[in-house]
Amino acid sequence: MTLRFHLTGEDLTRLRVAPEHHPLWEVLLSAHLLGRTEGSPDFDGWRESTRAKLVPEVRPLLALTPPRGYSPDFLTPTGIPGDIDAAIETVLSTPRWRLREDIDQLAVGRGPAAWAGAVRDGDPAALRRLGTALRTYHRSAVAPYSNQIEDTLRAERARLAGEFLAGGIERVLAALAPVAQWEPPVLTLPTHPADRDIYLDGRGLILLPSFFCRSAPTTLRNPDGPHVLVYPVQQNRTWPASGRTAGRRGLAALLGQGRAEVLEAIRAGHATTTAVSGRTGLSLATVSHHTAVLREAGLITTSRTGSSVRHEITSIGDQLVCGRQGG
Repeated sequence: MTLRFHLTGEDLTRLRVAPEHHPLWEVLLSAHLLGRTEGSPDFDGWRESTRAKLVPEVRPLLALTPPRGYSPDFLTPTGIPGDIDAAIETVLSTPRWRLREDIDQLAVGRGPAAWAGAVRDGDPAALRRLGTALRTYHRSAVAPYSNQIEDTLRAERARLAGEFLAGGIERVLAALAPVAQWEPPVLTLPTHPADRDIYLDGRGLILLPSFFCRSAPTTLRNPDGPHVLVYPVQQNRTWPASGRTAGRRGLAALLGQGRAEVLEAIRAGHATTTAVSGRTGLSLATVSHHTAVLREAGLITTSRTGSSVRHEITSIGDQLVCGRQGG
């Protein structure tokens, strides 16, 4: 099977790399990975650890995300913020026509999930259960590894930026090999499970590197806006299931586990208090306490815009997380 994107000159001018990771794509693709019993041995430790932490509240999500085949597009809307809570609110506000289309597509060839009919109808209680499932699963399966995810994806975005500076957009597309092959004007995904042609016709394309995308690149079936190409990036094959390197264990010993996690979460970027809470699993009150201590120590700065509070790591804090010595 092969999927082919046909790009016009206008599509090339609108092609971009996602500036941050997409928390719901990582949720979706990690759920696929969790449901498989073969492949990606590098993630065996993660699977074992995550399965041990799963609680019944995540079942509504797992029912909508079979290990193979279609998963509803509305679970991964385009253009959402990196804040997991805001992203989930976007999912829960999906128009009913989209819910119906996506759940009907999910049912093709396998029958509907037992409770999916209520989601299809936009039942408020069912949507609340789905929101709880997304938030709970993210806290257990994705948030503990937010630093590895961000470090890996930041390196990939930097790599693509270097390719762009060296040769422009077409050099970026060529750099996607072997997961995608660029032969102008067609970008081919040779391992995609579908066999079809997608004519972008000026809508553009968003390149979204993903930590938990392991088997083949993927995309939305029926996007409302620009198409998204989600593709796997090369992993550090020794990444620890514990989510902590030896250096970060040292950081935790120095600052305390909670403050170390908060500092690392802030370093990941786009760090509102709510976002840090979602990444670490700590309460808002606990995050606020830790950020006050880190700010007093000169490791972060905090600014307020309206009701939103945003934290940024300082150069000293960055050096501390990275294990570098200040000059």
